[in-house]
Amino acid sequence: MISRRHTLALLASTLVPSRVFAAFQDSEFLRSGANGTSLPPVAERLPKSPRVVKLAESGKLPGRHGGTVRMMIGSQRDIRYAPIFSYSRLAGYDEHLELKPDILESFEIKEDRIFTFRLREGHKWSDGSDFTSDDFRYVWDDMFHNKKLYKGGVPASLKIGGKPPKFEALDRLTVRYSWDEANPDFMADIASPSPLRLMHPANYLKQFHVSYQTKEKLEELIKQQGVEDWVALHQKMSRTVRPENPDLPTLDAWRPRTAPPAGRFVFERNPYYHRVDENGLQLPYIDRIFMDVSAGDLVAAKTGTGESDLQVTNLDFADYTFLKNAEERYPLNVDLWKRIQGSRVVFFPNLNCKDEVWRNLWRDVRVRRALSLAINRREINKAAFFGLARESSNTILPESPLFKPEYREAWSAFDPSLANKLLDDAGLNRRGDEGERLLPDGRSARIIIETAGENTVEGDVLELVRDHWSEIGIKIFVRVSQRELLRRRVKGGDTIMTVAQGLDNGVPTADMSPKELAPTTDDQMHWPLWGLYHLSGGSDGKPSDLPEAIALSKLFAAWRSASSHEEREHIWHEMLSIYTDQVFTIGTVNATLQPVVHSSRMRNVPKDGLYGFDPMSYLGVYMPDTFWYDHA
Repeated sequence: MISRRHTLALLASTLVPSRVFAAFQDSEFLRSGANGTSLPPVAERLPKSPRVVKLAESGKLPGRHGGTVRMMIGSQRDIRYAPIFSYSRLAGYDEHLELKPDILESFEIKEDRIFTFRLREGHKWSDGSDFTSDDFRYVWDDMFHNKKLYKGGVPASLKIGGKPPKFEALDRLTVRYSWDEANPDFMADIASPSPLRLMHPANYLKQFHVSYQTKEKLEELIKQQGVEDWVALHQKMSRTVRPENPDLPTLDAWRPRTAPPAGRFVFERNPYYHRVDENGLQLPYIDRIFMDVSAGDLVAAKTGTGESDLQVTNLDFADYTFLKNAEERYPLNVDLWKRIQGSRVVFFPNLNCKDEVWRNLWRDVRVRRALSLAINRREINKAAFFGLARESSNTILPESPLFKPEYREAWSAFDPSLANKLLDDAGLNRRGDEGERLLPDGRSARIIIETAGENTVEGDVLELVRDHWSEIGIKIFVRVSQRELLRRRVKGGDTIMTVAQGLDNGVPTADMSPKELAPTTDDQMHWPLWGLYHLSGGSDGKPSDLPEAIALSKLFAAWRSASSHEEREHIWHEMLSIYTDQVFTIGTVNATLQPVVHSSRMRNVPKDGLYGFDPMSYLGVYMPDTFWYDHA
């Protein structure tokens, strides 16, 4: 049965009449041949029924074509932000977090297990080749079922009860995925900032695939690209997370034109993009994006001297005063959006660490609660965020329909007396000569907290927490590691505790997956081996052996098989209650503020917004393809 939410999503596209304009309007950038190519007229480049974005209905201004946006990135790897900002998805969230068809003309969902996708007739990839069901078939047959490209076969995220779906290409424009059991987070997976990739440009990629290319030609291409074999070749040429191959056709608003290494990465408007505004102008409005590589710690300073037209990355609240003052000297607007993380800075005790003494202590809820109660969150809020954040555990925000105050307040009051009692009760009741507590094996209770050290906020909070925990007999020391090395240390059990950001999605609805609350991936710093066990289907990692973690896993499985919105909502609340009461992660403050800087001539950038990776895709749900320059 299709839920009301899915019915609305379906109608949002199918009720828009095709060819409702006297004439579609092209960009002068393309008409003049500024992109170096000769193109068919815009009406022949658009789908028969493009997606019509009605800006005036949402309080935005229909715009005009033209202009270049300068942005700065901290490294070449950060070109990954381009497809996240563009946020072109089969189906995606709008700024109200309602799911709508985007690349798809429509979708139909039955019993949360049968998903039928209808493509737009005449939709083309950025190179002008047809976008059809064969692009889905290629991924399913020639990638997922090729043991060299996908050693584990169909990705685990597509398996329910260990079983993959049935895939059908019903006709040239229709595909279907069917499971025996419900898969309620399938749509969220394809709408995410880093989506489950179900389609690739088959016509282009077949030249790099052993099933379609001659051995001699493959060897020539392998040598040309400097890779070891055809598998590495295919992976390199098909990479979409970081758009490093300018020749790879895309469905995004802007297509890459620069191959690394480079100091400036250029993205140009996609001539075959599928969206138009209510006046018939093909989107995006802006013709080009320049991503200039700069040292991450210099981005704020350069933004404040007018070197960026749109900047959100590598900025933090500490930069706000400097950036706001820059408005007096440069044509910039600096706004503050609310970050959606469950907590801005979170401490992750590693329940899977190799150190048996600490591992046993971390599995004692009294220890986790004690460390949380010993943190003076009000002091952190005032010192690091001018009192503008909210003291909270690592949990969801009031903007979520699932929010309850008791989740925010769970073990987050400042109560050093109770913290001391809980530690005494947990067996840490002996003290050394300097007042520090002694572990059961006689060592001093000293925690090495490991961090990637990528922002100053974490350092400021660590300094304050160092004093807070010292008052209850716990000493901390900080070790900074490069991010990838830190991840390996966490997964290897070499870390005792890490510090990072909290829940990615602090504004969930009941129909969004609660996977962050249960052991589901090896990226979760508090139980990486339990998460790996789930991710691998039991072939790697270790099964949870803590009753409350097991309960969360069972509830997550129940959510995935739930048949109604009400049932999913009930499960969400059960999981939030367990997660916050057990203090598996130790939050500090949330609802912190993020500077968003843009040219004062740029229109349709919200003054107030929610900022985060999932599900907002940072700028993505606010549709940067509708941002435009007003030169009046």
